[in-house]
Amino acid sequence: MSDWSGRVAIVTGAASGIGRSAVKRILTQGGSAVAVDLSASALDWLDQDDPAGRRTRRVAGDVTEEATNVRAVEAAAALGGLHAMLLNAGIPGMGTLESLDMTTFDRVLAVNLRAVVLGVRAGLPALREASAPSIVVTASVSGLGGDPGMWAYNAAKGGVVKFLRAAALELGRDGIRINAVCPGPIHTEMTRAVQNSPIHEELRRHIPLGRWGEAEEVAAVLTFLASPIASFINGAIVPVDGGVSAGSAQFTPWGPLSDR
Repeated sequence: MSDWSGRVAIVTGAASGIGRSAVKRILTQGGSAVAVDLSASALDWLDQDDPAGRRTRRVAGDVTEEATNVRAVEAAAALGGLHAMLLNAGIPGMGTLESLDMTTFDRVLAVNLRAVVLGVRAGLPALREASAPSIVVTASVSGLGGDPGMWAYNAAKGGVVKFLRAAALELGRDGIRINAVCPGPIHTEMTRAVQNSPIHEELRRHIPLGRWGEAEEVAAVLTFLASPIASFINGAIVPVDGGVSAGSAQFTPWGPLSDR
């Protein structure tokens, strides 16, 4: 039996990138998935992976709204129940303390942090009835430290990290595991704007492995943590960053003190 056979997961931010890759892995391993994103048409890629619609449901809506999360849980019930939540939706937020407007700040907090809380709260009743229930949230290495010009994103992802640590202590008594992955620079739709800019190379130089990561590499960790095989991992923060968080950031691994 595969890690996902007979299991149902909700995956937010499923239209592209890490979320899409996670849904694909779950389906490949025999599971079912509720794919959630803002636009229904953005989920049309499921026509190829589950043409008959037997193992997927689509929920279009804003995950910062309680109703969207409730509909996702209801869709999971139609597939046979809810066993796992992969709360992956996120947006960037760049700007200095003075230049970034508060409307943008509020939206960054809402999508990256509020939506995680709403997702967990909506899913708890069903998860308490499930076998080997689990939650995995997508945080970021930017939630473990600071970045110039990204204070809003840092605050939101740092909040995710602290939330999951507290939630792990509270939910563990119900047998519900909650963990987080912290991606570093990853090739996704969200980072497309910088992939052909000098920023791409600058970030690459800070990665000990010498390259950006791919969405599939993060999805592999997400689906592992959400599966029963990770049954004794709870409250963990797992960087998927090529080694970025291992350093002090004073020197790049490819800088003047390196022999590479």
